[in-house]
Amino acid sequence: MAKYILLSTLTESGRETLKKNPERIKEVNEELKEHGVEVLKQWAVLGPYDFVNLVEAPDNEAIFKLSVELGSRGTIEITSMPAITIDELIKSLKS
Repeated sequence: MAKYILLSTLTESGRETLKKNPERIKEVNEELKEHGVEVLKQWAVLGPYDFVNLVEAPDNEAIFKLSVELGSRGTIEITSMPAITIDELIKSLKS
């Protein structure tokens, strides 16, 4: 399974939802599993993004579908990036 970094920004509607129901974050994490995506780590952050997530997914297509599904709700905007560990990078550079 591949790893991805998801940088998320709440929309105004998303902020309203989160204020009314903070547990919604964990509910969405469960929904990700239905798309074959597992949240490995999750942080709430300050700055241009509201959340940084490290997730595992079968492929780019799963992440794309997830981003479209969540984004279509109008509560969040997601920037997705595939990620590899430094050890994986070093190994690939040596081959």
